[in-house]
Amino acid sequence: MPIAREGWPYILGLLGLTALLVGLRAGWPAGACGVLGLFVAFFFRDPDRAIPAGQGLVVSPADGRVVRIAPAQEENPLGPGAVQVSIFLSIFDVHVNRAPIAGRIARVDYHSGEFLPAFDDKASLRNEQNSVLLEDQGGRVAFKQIAGLIARRIVFRKRVGDAVARGERVGLIKFGSRVDVFVPAGARLGVAHGEHVTGGVSVLAELR
Repeated sequence: MPIAREGWPYILGLLGLTALLVGLRAGWPAGACGVLGLFVAFFFRDPDRAIPAGQGLVVSPADGRVVRIAPAQEENPLGPGAVQVSIFLSIFDVHVNRAPIAGRIARVDYHSGEFLPAFDDKASLRNEQNSVLLEDQGGRVAFKQIAGLIARRIVFRKRVGDAVARGERVGLIKFGSRVDVFVPAGARLGVAHGEHVTGGVSVLAELR
């Protein structure tokens, strides 16, 4: 299983500590450290995905459970009529984030903030977050990487002006988080509240 590069410092550090504790014959601490290392490797897994093809498809930028589908607030990146789809990532979900559409990164805005539980709707407005606006000839889609109660580090690998493919890896959020996706008015939704989605694979909406 591929591992996201951001995870290797944690994994190697824990493996090194485990080896040291084994050498010191520290039984249960070595075992606990080894188990933690395996969990961290599991958390940073980065599986390959088969990205669906098709005109106007918006794929999920993250694995997780859909916790909100509602009209977006007025200050959303896409303007009137936009719809917000919020996805909660537990510590057991893959945390690598992917581009929901192919296009150009038109804007990136980082905002510091609080660390409320990611399943709380207030997290969309008050938590530390990174907002990304994507544009292509078919329209615009935006998404937010939102830190949670445990997640304290947002990683975004792209810059304004970069071209991305649908489903391309663009970053991750470490240790539990939330992603809000904004689709424009008229988009046909393809998911329901409570549904579990897969990053780069599940179709959230179709642009018209």
